Amino acid sequence: MSPAAPDPTTVHRRAARVSRATKETSIEVEVDLDGTGSAEVSTGLPFFDHMLAQLGRHGGIDLTVDAVGDLDVDAHHTVEDVGIALGEVVSEALGDKAGVTRFASISLPLDEALVDVALDLSGRPFLAYTIGFAPDTPGLGTPPFDPQLAEEFWRAFVTAAGITLHVRLVTGKNTHHIVEASFKAVARCLREAIRVQGGGIPSTKGTL
Repeated sequence: MSPAAPDPTTVHRRAARVSRATKETSIEVEVDLDGTGSAEVSTGLPFFDHMLAQLGRHGGIDLTVDAVGDLDVDAHHTVEDVGIALGEVVSEALGDKAGVTRFASISLPLDEALVDVALDLSGRPFLAYTIGFAPDTPGLGTPPFDPQLAEEFWRAFVTAAGITLHVRLVTGKNTHHIVEASFKAVARCLREAIRVQGGGIPSTKGTL
């Protein structure tokens, strides 16, 4: 006789919620790694909201972000602190990472832009980011999102999440396309890396 199928009501849901409050920002982030790609995002920076929504949609992650920051001073605090909170909540939702695929890579195009991304749920924070923008590159959206802040976001995210992330621009001219291609590429890699395909922890050390 074949074994009975597992009861879906007993399946562990990889979800978590994190709150972060400083003198500069107040942030609530919630994720469900086994979601459908639904995203509700409000940071006061419409372009950044759009990028985070791409992360949820293409990552297959249900994502809620509610952030209030001192945008009258600079967008840096808000972007960095959202990265920290998102990294923390992803780390918590992953738990011991048993069964995850762990590694993923992609070469993702968006019109003239092409971005390569490789990701490892290693437990060792590291960011190699070779997308550069001139200091006078116009911001995106209103209030403006400085495209250089994308690197700060990813650095904060990988540090809090314990992820090794390589992001490399192959070709591209349009600032919007380059930044969006990078977010979509990371999202697709994250989707694959967190996918459960076995029961053990994918490391000879026995922990990640």
